[in-house]
Amino acid sequence: MTVTPVRTDFTTPHPLTGTQRVSGGFALMDALHRHGVQHIFGYPGGAILPIYDELHQAESRGWLQHILVRHEQGAAHAADGYARATGRVGVCFATSGPGATNLVTGIATAQMDSVPLLVITGQVSRSAIGTDAFQETDIFGITLPIVKHSWVVRDPRDMGRIVAQAFYIAAQGRPGPVLIDVPKDVGQELFPYTPVPPGSLVPRGFTPPPTAPDGVIHQALEMIRGSRRPLLYVGGGAISAGAEGLLAVLAKRFRIPVTTTLMGKGAFDENDELSVGMLGMHGTAYANFAVTECDLLIACGARFDDRVTGKLDTFAPRAQVIHFEIDPAEIAKNRRPELAVVGNLKHSLGRLLDCCQPNEPPLSTAATWLQCIADWKQRYPLMTPPASGDIYPQEVLIAVRDLAPDSFVTTDVGQHQMWAAQYLRNGPRQWISSSGLGTMGFGVPAAMGVLTALPDQQVICVAGDASILMNIQELGTLAQYGLPAKVIIINNQWQGMVRQWQESFYQERYSASNMNNGMPDFVALAAAFGIKGLCIHAREDLHSGLQAALEHQGPVLVDVRVRRDENCYPMVPPGKSNAQMVGLPSHPELAVASSRDCRKCGFTTAVDHLFCPACGAKL
Repeated sequence: MTVTPVRTDFTTPHPLTGTQRVSGGFALMDALHRHGVQHIFGYPGGAILPIYDELHQAESRGWLQHILVRHEQGAAHAADGYARATGRVGVCFATSGPGATNLVTGIATAQMDSVPLLVITGQVSRSAIGTDAFQETDIFGITLPIVKHSWVVRDPRDMGRIVAQAFYIAAQGRPGPVLIDVPKDVGQELFPYTPVPPGSLVPRGFTPPPTAPDGVIHQALEMIRGSRRPLLYVGGGAISAGAEGLLAVLAKRFRIPVTTTLMGKGAFDENDELSVGMLGMHGTAYANFAVTECDLLIACGARFDDRVTGKLDTFAPRAQVIHFEIDPAEIAKNRRPELAVVGNLKHSLGRLLDCCQPNEPPLSTAATWLQCIADWKQRYPLMTPPASGDIYPQEVLIAVRDLAPDSFVTTDVGQHQMWAAQYLRNGPRQWISSSGLGTMGFGVPAAMGVLTALPDQQVICVAGDASILMNIQELGTLAQYGLPAKVIIINNQWQGMVRQWQESFYQERYSASNMNNGMPDFVALAAAFGIKGLCIHAREDLHSGLQAALEHQGPVLVDVRVRRDENCYPMVPPGKSNAQMVGLPSHPELAVASSRDCRKCGFTTAVDHLFCPACGAKL
């Protein structure tokens, strides 16, 4: 569909009446178009029908395109995927009552992961609000804890102003979801419309992000120069800020290793020698060892959440902390930093690099520190699947990495998500996963959103056999719009992560986690939606089957039957420090004490390795 450019004219005759008196629904569509909205994900219903009537007119004029989902939760996740892939505000519609409440999980997902979302809901007429009218819910009140801001439009004359404020708040500072609730009669009422130009107002009470003082920037630089074992700890804020390029310059100038969170994947090239991959509960061993031994932790757009830190008082126990963060509320929320650099991350890093000398040398201890990390990488690599027997889930992700290295990847939540995070290497905005809320059923609708925004890109959804059933109906949306997502199910016939925890911590009492009984024939189910389906049982068919799926022009669902009882390792058990991982490969011939003094410099190591992190001497 060809979409017209954003309009800059400010005379808006109604397409049906030809007058300046327009409906609230028309004012909404006009305002969305002025803010550059090209796609809306939604599902109609009674209270939002006036808006959908105007949406019909907007589509016929080429203003935008509506994507009809099969469930409102799918609309929120699709708008979320759209926003993560592009950095633009994603937009979704739903009607009042159950339509609005079906969006709640998607709104909370966006809030936890700081995704800019504009959610528009229908509401019963103004006179019926508070009477328990048919399909009435207080979605404004329900969503107060999970949005940046929200409005109930009481007067259609406020529509342009509210939409302009909504876009500003959703995208500025730390991004997040906002909600506009529109009573049915507000959508119908005619009034003389005066458009509000995008960006022409700053909402009252909204505080722009602060700018760190020069002295703080200089202090951060001196702390980096004075460190011996620094580590960059990078979260999703780096991607939101578009700071990937500056992070790479900083890391390479001083030769600082980089670890990322689940949200931060793609912020630094994971093929680079400085990358140590993801840290945390299912992070790489070498990332978790590095954070345990570092003496300076440079947190960039990260929030020290529990899946990263493990036992909080043992996280980075030797390190001073510099925290670069746009949201002052995150400073010292979990870990108190020695230095807080509050402000836009891209701006702050740019100023820090500007303060460097033209030929700033790497840190004098960089080679020693990187050699120690290289030793951990060699001794504790991610698991390499054996060459015989059942298909291992890890080798499915390795095959995806080899066959589609530049693809956008969405995931559901569970073991397959962690394996994907461990083995795939993605560019900025190419990793799209529900990280903070851990929302099962996120992957397929998120893939719809990515493909709607970027139809020429290859998009792969990595799903689990349990989680995909949460929003399996969206295969219908893929079919209707011909969105060529490749959905790869890592099928172990379990709620895999639940089973792993039950095995590890609940004495193998597998309560309500076996999905074998009642599992659908996924290939037949795909065919029922008009989508190509494949099932791969044998490892000799894995590469050829995945290649055939990737080469198919339309959407494909691939059911890969994998080893049933494989666990996701390494794993930091609850209540343990990041250095106390289980599931590491065993190397008895290399085993040394996990706590040992270096005979050369006296440094006491906290983790198991061969070389002293402080001086490089062999232990």
